Amino acid sequence: MKTTALAPATLFTAFLACSPAAEVREPATTPRPPAAEPPATAQVEAPPAAPAEPAAEPSPEERKKAEELEKLNADFAAARAAHEAELARLTPEIRAEAKALAEKKYTNTREAIATVMKGKHRKPGNPERDPQRHPVETLAFFGVKPNHTVLEYGPGEGWYTELLAPMLATSGKLYVTMTDPNGPRDQRATLYGERTRLFLERLPEAYGKVGTIVIDPTAPKLDLEGTVDVVLAIRSLHGMHNGGTLKAWLEQFHRALKPKGVLGIVQHRAPADANPDESAKKGYLPEPWVIQQVEAAGFKLAQKSEVNANLKDTKDHPEGVWSLPPTLRQGDVDREKYLAIGESDRMTLKFVKP
Repeated sequence: MKTTALAPATLFTAFLACSPAAEVREPATTPRPPAAEPPATAQVEAPPAAPAEPAAEPSPEERKKAEELEKLNADFAAARAAHEAELARLTPEIRAEAKALAEKKYTNTREAIATVMKGKHRKPGNPERDPQRHPVETLAFFGVKPNHTVLEYGPGEGWYTELLAPMLATSGKLYVTMTDPNGPRDQRATLYGERTRLFLERLPEAYGKVGTIVIDPTAPKLDLEGTVDVVLAIRSLHGMHNGGTLKAWLEQFHRALKPKGVLGIVQHRAPADANPDESAKKGYLPEPWVIQQVEAAGFKLAQKSEVNANLKDTKDHPEGVWSLPPTLRQGDVDREKYLAIGESDRMTLKFVKP
């Protein structure tokens, strides 16, 4: 038999076809020479960063403002905490008693105040001050009657309001001034308004009929033309003088009062020859000067009383009247000394609108 020889190319192709896996090879390439590296450049070091400027120290004024704001925030929190404590204290029995006091029809001021003073609605600590504040004698001296319309300027946390409101609820009317409780939270005036608002809101059984007049302390205005029998300005004239608004407030009181109406003033009393601009910073005013200012506003001094006098008050305390109780601003420093002195020496003056 004749055999035929296969070409070498044919044999190679057959071998690839019979291999378990065909291996594909890239065609050979001619290697390229490595690319030349760029010439090395000299490393230039960046200059060191300048040190950060130290934070500027706050000025004394800035430190004082920050401290005052911190204290104000603490006072807001304290007012809210005191309010919550009072809400918890005012049981249904106390509320019922307050409602009965406000619904009773009084005819005699001394009897009315003496009755209301015994009420359990009064804030703890307030009754203990009765012997030094003499509410029965003071209100009787001013001629306040259960059927009067009364304006209480600056009631604060309601020491007198808790006595006046129930007495006047049935036959009379009580108005109180207050700063805006919704004002800026960095203003102490807002705190004062907040305290008054909380006081009135927590016991509507006794204070539900009290009328409120929101005031701007820097722009006195009352809108009570000739409708008020008695205006009470108790321990507040020094603040008016410090704020430069005493004259304007006296004019507003005069306009609010009926003819023959009474302006009753109780004020911490400085020595007679004291400079009012200086003594007012400590909470005190000289009595002759006060009389002069009030009479210049159109009032006539009708009578003076020493019911709130305190000869033990030397009036030279480091924190002024606030060194004394109830504030005791110096804390434990000379605490017993100031407790022994008691509350301030106060003038009690009755003026009449002709």
